[in-house]
Amino acid sequence: MLLQTNVVIVIALLFTGCYAAPECTRSAEYCKDRLMHPDLEETKGQQQQQGRRVDGEETTAYWREHGINFVKGKLGEKLNKGKAKNVILFLGDGMGVTTTSTARTLLGGEEKSLSFELFPHTGLSKTYSVDLIVPDSACTATAYLCGVKAQEGTIGVNGFVPRTDCKVILDKTNYVDSIAKWAMDAGKWSGLVTTTRVTHASPAGVYAHTAERDWENDAEVANDCGAKSGVEDIAYQLINGEVGSKLKLILGGGRKNFVDSTLVEWGKRIDGLNLIEQFKAESTKNVYVDTEQDLMDLDVTQPDRILGLFQDDHMLYHMETNESTTQPTLEQMTRKAIEYMSQNDEGYFLFIEGGRIDHAHHDNYARMALDETVEFSKAIAAARELTNEEDTLLVVTADHSHAFAYAGYANRGTDVFSKAPVIGNDGIPHMILSYANGPSAVNFYKAETKERVDPTTVVTGSRYDEFPAGVPLDSETHGGDDVLVYALGPWSHLFTGVYEQNTIPHMMAYSACLGDGLTICSQTKS
Repeated sequence: MLLQTNVVIVIALLFTGCYAAPECTRSAEYCKDRLMHPDLEETKGQQQQQGRRVDGEETTAYWREHGINFVKGKLGEKLNKGKAKNVILFLGDGMGVTTTSTARTLLGGEEKSLSFELFPHTGLSKTYSVDLIVPDSACTATAYLCGVKAQEGTIGVNGFVPRTDCKVILDKTNYVDSIAKWAMDAGKWSGLVTTTRVTHASPAGVYAHTAERDWENDAEVANDCGAKSGVEDIAYQLINGEVGSKLKLILGGGRKNFVDSTLVEWGKRIDGLNLIEQFKAESTKNVYVDTEQDLMDLDVTQPDRILGLFQDDHMLYHMETNESTTQPTLEQMTRKAIEYMSQNDEGYFLFIEGGRIDHAHHDNYARMALDETVEFSKAIAAARELTNEEDTLLVVTADHSHAFAYAGYANRGTDVFSKAPVIGNDGIPHMILSYANGPSAVNFYKAETKERVDPTTVVTGSRYDEFPAGVPLDSETHGGDDVLVYALGPWSHLFTGVYEQNTIPHMMAYSACLGDGLTICSQTKS
């Protein structure tokens, strides 16, 4: 049996199209390990051309000094146990570990760091929902904003509410409030910023209660529940709801869900309402903006409330914008939001989402997913610049991961959007970046001949390049792996360890004395 195994392995090494290692004539165990951990001849040949290294990396002293300096930095940290006046939660939708790892290379190299990776404290959040191993952005928003896990597709409700249940959603005893409300109850301002529709699943977690994330306008509710169901759509709740109507700042896309289709061609409502005009009519000091210029020119000392809707649908991907684009960047919205919210002497809670990381992954658009991650990092860097870590808690996390892979034994400095040096057993190269599933699968596999397509003939450098996927699906799926949480500021050390996703708002609330749970204020009183 051992001889047979040796023969099979040697034959595989000799006759497959994989150039992962030279011929192996040693023991079966050695040859097997060589396949798993190849010493690539192709890589060696490319070393002089594209192998990029930081000066000194070859030396022992470089890495010893690097390690010692990290320890020194940790030893110099002092735990901040003060009360947080302000809390900003940054949400990178779909930003799993492979996404942040690959995005670093866009900054100039694998050794670079995204702005939030320099935060002193990190932890891991378990993202599963009440009913699913792999969650969506709705139930996760309920977890990291409301402190309660729920069922897929539902927002601002507990686990008793099934998705698309038009009757159970009317029972308000199943509603759960977000940390935005806890903050407002404490006299703070609350607001939200997103690159998606402001009625989309993640931002809706700030203010809405719904059994279906797609009920963003009343037409969608009517389709599922009937015209007179009594169920309020998400856009209506944003303008008229207990929390939505009190949010001081709302910036993002999705104006189509606020206006009746008979009033404007881009409107989606069917109830005759124009919720944008209602917002403006509620106070002469309510300000509505719909362009970058309007937002940048805004004197933040004047408005009572600000509503900015910059696209009919989601905001454009950053890579889709050009000189004629009228939408602001996430960094610009973040800067303006902090400038405005900082006027409240009692402080604020702000939710800021880089939402289109997720959308790009769903379409297997790896280039745009990573570019959106870099834009997200810029917004966080701006927030750190504009706030004081002595009184402002910054928390950065993701709602879930994606089925996104980063592999292939490429040289340092290799373009991650290029092919890996390892050639498949079929003699065809594979890409460094790929997906387990998604819409691109049909472009990389010939079903008739049962052969892979050379991916370098499909991935050509376009922002809309679809990267290879294994299983053909209309949309790539989320991943069920834990996501990282990064924290800076008062009580940021609480965010270390591995914990359930729903603990995140409880830790934020503890630092800022919000809600009726355990806080530093309740601890002091006891």
